[in-house]
Amino acid sequence: MSQVASVLAEDGSFANLIPGFRARAPQLEMAQAIERTLEVGGSLVVEAETGTGKTLAYLVPALLADGPTLVSTGTKSLQEQLFFRDLPMVVKALGLRRRVALLKGRANYLCPYRLELHMEEARFLTRETAEQMQIVQRWAARTQSGDIAELREIAEDAPVWPWVTSTADNCLGQECPRAADCPVMRARQEAQEADLVVVNHHLFFADAALKEEGVSDLLPSANTVIFDEAHQLPDIAAAFFGVSVSARQIQELCRDTLQEAGQSSMDLQATNQRVAALERAVADFRIELGHEGRKEAWTQVRDQEAVQTAMQALSERINELAALLQPMARSSRGLDSVWKRAESQQLALQRFIQSNDPQQVFWFETFKRSFVLHATPLSVAEPFGAHRKRNPCSWVFTSATLSVAGNFSHFLSRLGLADAETLRLESPFDFRRQAVLYVPEELPVPETPDYTEKLAEQMLPVIEAAGGRTFFLFTSHRALRAAAEYLRPRLNFPLLVQGESGRRQLLEEFREKGNAVLLGTASFWEGIDVRGEALSCVIIDKLPFGSPGDPVAAARIDRIRADGGNPFRDYQLPQAVLTLRQGAGRLIRDTEDYGVLVLADPRLIQKSYGKTFLNSLPGMTRTRKLEVIQRFFTMIATKGITPVETAGH
Repeated sequence: MSQVASVLAEDGSFANLIPGFRARAPQLEMAQAIERTLEVGGSLVVEAETGTGKTLAYLVPALLADGPTLVSTGTKSLQEQLFFRDLPMVVKALGLRRRVALLKGRANYLCPYRLELHMEEARFLTRETAEQMQIVQRWAARTQSGDIAELREIAEDAPVWPWVTSTADNCLGQECPRAADCPVMRARQEAQEADLVVVNHHLFFADAALKEEGVSDLLPSANTVIFDEAHQLPDIAAAFFGVSVSARQIQELCRDTLQEAGQSSMDLQATNQRVAALERAVADFRIELGHEGRKEAWTQVRDQEAVQTAMQALSERINELAALLQPMARSSRGLDSVWKRAESQQLALQRFIQSNDPQQVFWFETFKRSFVLHATPLSVAEPFGAHRKRNPCSWVFTSATLSVAGNFSHFLSRLGLADAETLRLESPFDFRRQAVLYVPEELPVPETPDYTEKLAEQMLPVIEAAGGRTFFLFTSHRALRAAAEYLRPRLNFPLLVQGESGRRQLLEEFREKGNAVLLGTASFWEGIDVRGEALSCVIIDKLPFGSPGDPVAAARIDRIRADGGNPFRDYQLPQAVLTLRQGAGRLIRDTEDYGVLVLADPRLIQKSYGKTFLNSLPGMTRTRKLEVIQRFFTMIATKGITPVETAGH
């Protein structure tokens, strides 16, 4: 018996640590596959459906093997759960002495120098920010880690954080007068000395060299890299290998330039003039990009004379500021930093002025007072493949949703993992007993103008039968708002709507109330774990095909078509299937969970591609009859017959 097999056996190390621990065949198979990969090297892709126990399946072999190991998760919340809950338990069960560390991006840690600097200038801040600064100062005196997640009194998007945290651009590094007290440097040092480091995908892909976020020295020396929630990697990697420049970046450059100039011998009058001119150029360029909420290909505006003029002016103003800063750059680390930032932003703007790289998608977004320009690669397969080749360690990619009807080719091709071994493990949950898939009859096609209203009307008796306890998931904010307007006066249960409160608050209320209906879009389709009776019904408004107006997706579709492929079959359908599987995965999270999954889109039945969606979902009992759903919920409420016995197609 292998080492991991003995640890994960019925009478193994976890038997006394986890109440009701049971050996799971899929978990053991996954752990042994990872154990082999760690021994011989190479890449392994594992789809481990909900209930497999994949966290233990990768942590046990990772900790038993020779480190160091990097584990990268999809979000900071999963990162914290792994570090504070799962890892201590596994280390204790194994009885090993292993050093583990948590490493987040720089913006997650207090910068003592910037706090000190801005406390002196707090009178210039808004009242709200100045009050928050006082709270941060009191916390700074007692924190050990400097991780701002500790400070629950202040929201994570509060205006104070940019003033008391650093960025790769404005950090003074070893020349900082508070370098000895720096939480970022302390966290990096701990990571360098650890056997296992927990990071997140955004940190892992922070910049091309990875050095700005402190991972570059870790990765070359790592024996193993494990990606959990690996289905997110292609899109995050695309941002990593791309280039962007935003109004906010330029405005922060202006602010930091004035701050550094004030502490140097620079000509303050000239500096103020250059900064003011650059700020006006940013505002003028934003106006020429049109109304807020645009997300379009750069070609839509690139040839407009007013846009060209405004962009050229913006480029010239940044160039003028860089020219003013260059002679002074050697006088201090701060001035050197702002000069290099100005040069970098100028190069990024030039890339957009030329916009002639056929491997990149050039596009832009507009907000109320700001904009972002993006250059995103059409494919990350080549750069990510080169990245792996430079770091020849063991690579493990795992998620509950990596295949389409059992086929991994879409995921493998997007990341250039043609050489990877694959393993697919089905959930140990008894979906036919625990869940019913309901496709309503007599709904119009989603393109019908009043589709959302008719859907909400048909879902009222379903929600009533479920006793509330429903996630109603939408593919657009417009549909969400329309459904909220229709349901609010007609619903007999608490209604929680995304956008009316923060995500964390909505989830806490949903769990506490026990009979609520939560309406959500993209961020509620994945990474949410609500176990037990509080969530007994998940409704998905339509098949989640990507927006045809998305500039990156549109460019990829054009490229596939130009290469002789079939964009729908090769890209749009696989992407929609994986997204649907994520949303459907919110329903059954435990062996004692029961519930109904409603897929409202009639195309699931009417179109031939509907079978691809259905074949990618767990084997639930299926029905098109409302009375079956009502009978199911009645019987579950009385702990009676299970779904397989109530099915009546």
